[in-house]
Amino acid sequence: MDRSGIFTGDDPFRLARQWLAEAEATEPNDPNAIALATVDATGLPNVRMVLLKDVEDDAFVFYTNYESVKAGELDGAGKAAFVAHWKSLRRQIRARGLISREEGPKADAYYKSRGLQSRLGAWASKQSRPLSSRSALMLEVAKVTAMKGIDPDRPPFWGGYRLTPLEIEFWADGTHRLHDRFRWTRPSPDAPWSVVRLNP
Repeated sequence: MDRSGIFTGDDPFRLARQWLAEAEATEPNDPNAIALATVDATGLPNVRMVLLKDVEDDAFVFYTNYESVKAGELDGAGKAAFVAHWKSLRRQIRARGLISREEGPKADAYYKSRGLQSRLGAWASKQSRPLSSRSALMLEVAKVTAMKGIDPDRPPFWGGYRLTPLEIEFWADGTHRLHDRFRWTRPSPDAPWSVVRLNP
């Protein structure tokens, strides 16, 4: 298979990290932004932008409020998909797979790495639920600040999710819309990958 240049390698996670590192040098804002797709209990799809915070050796990790609509759909289906699209590179990565929570020391460490206002905001926001006004939100932030101080612990309702992919597709723009696409698939997380080139 003529998988060379930017597609070279036998590890899709290493390749994803390489592409993300290149995007960090060229994208003006949030190169780690991904469009995360979920489904509700009726099968109706939902999609929103989140920030990819880690590419592990076998999974992708992001963080959110466990009481949000997003989290309910992730927990309910146990599966999700995302796409990362970098206009500056004219490339994208799509992934589909299995969802599990990251609620341990890794989530604690990431929470501690965030700015103080973001940590307090995680406590104050009742994500996805109706809000009467922005001033009401800021009042809640003030209350939380008074209660939690300058070093709040990670909220029990806030943490990470790990998407362990069964399918990853690497796409790069080609002339005359003759794009390059390579799809990596495996039947289970412990199975080896197979790679095929796809028509554009």
